[in-house]
Amino acid sequence: MNGPEVIDFARDSIYTLLLIAAPIMLVGLFVGVVIALIQALTQIQEMTLVFIPKIIAIFIATLIALPFIGATLGGFMTRVAEQISSIG
Repeated sequence: MNGPEVIDFARDSIYTLLLIAAPIMLVGLFVGVVIALIQALTQIQEMTLVFIPKIIAIFIATLIALPFIGATLGGFMTRVAEQISSIG
């Protein structure tokens, strides 16, 4: 592999990583902001209150996004296998 191929592979890897992580991270961000807003409005300053709803929301988002994640990783692995087979 030469330099441009390595850079293309790294770019594709980072793009795939962001595509997989984005839905779960956005759900965690949204739930965290909503809980922080509720805490600010009700003046309940319990630090552990954020963790349980965020963990449950991230778990549910992961279950919902699992087919998408599998398809995305499968497509990435297919592209990697094609690149490997074209080299040798």
